Amino acid sequence: MKDWAYLTTVEEMEAATDSLLENGKKVGADSWQQRVKNQTPHCGFGEAGTCCRICSMGPCRITPKSPRGICGCDVHGIVGRNYLRFTAGGSATHSDHGRQICHTLYQTKEGGSYQVKDPEKLKRIAHEWGIETEGKDIYDLAHEVAETGLLEYGKPFGVQRFLKRAPEHTQELWHNAGIEPRAIDREVSQAMHMTHMGCSSLPEALIKQSLRAGLSDGWGGSMMGTEFSDVLFGTPKPMDTTANIGVMEKDMVNIIVHGHDPSLSEMIVFYAQDPEMVALAKSVGAKGINIAGVCCTGNEVAMREAIPMAGTT
Repeated sequence: MKDWAYLTTVEEMEAATDSLLENGKKVGADSWQQRVKNQTPHCGFGEAGTCCRICSMGPCRITPKSPRGICGCDVHGIVGRNYLRFTAGGSATHSDHGRQICHTLYQTKEGGSYQVKDPEKLKRIAHEWGIETEGKDIYDLAHEVAETGLLEYGKPFGVQRFLKRAPEHTQELWHNAGIEPRAIDREVSQAMHMTHMGCSSLPEALIKQSLRAGLSDGWGGSMMGTEFSDVLFGTPKPMDTTANIGVMEKDMVNIIVHGHDPSLSEMIVFYAQDPEMVALAKSVGAKGINIAGVCCTGNEVAMREAIPMAGTT
């Protein structure tokens, strides 16, 4: 940061949040803080993970009086099932983000809406995956790498390609524990299979599959999403920007980008600078278009485009 005076303290962030909540009440808008209060006290069975609603014979709750569900599963199996389904949902979500980025990379072309911004990184990934780069057009190479990445989601044999990035000792631990992730979709599908009624109830097996599904995301879908986003939109570098609710401007059209996949947010940032779009904003009385971000996509455009973050975290 070039000017330390621009740094915001925690107290200033909290004051801004309090002001926002106060203004929200005036216009009848609720907030997550209020919704937490409305949901208190929480269900004790839900908090402990000791209830199950997977099959139509339930829901079942584990108590000293009824230590097993209708299917016969005990508290350890029910908690394990809930944990695995929770993990499968997270793995599916972030990995599908990576899948969309693979599809975007496959759509790149010279002069197109999406182009290769970091060709050297693309070549490094191609070498890492054993894909020949010599003499290839950069966009032909991008399409080949993208297709190879998409096959990581449903290939019938083998494990995730990026596992080789881990230290050899770690790879050995994963192999010996039997948690090397195979195809990403297979791990999510197997998680749903294992947690269905009448299937797995052994907590050790359920937790083992949780680890495998989680690794399929971290060393599969999410890693591809990160790497290919750099290829598409440029590898991030340190940038100065601003944050907090004050980044929104009263006399501008404010657009807040939010989500996981930066494909749309990058296009919004690009077209917000288009003279025709700026003229349209001015035609309705605004001075221009102001873009800010929140959460994952906010970070994506902040670290590449210095777009401010409309939040305190």
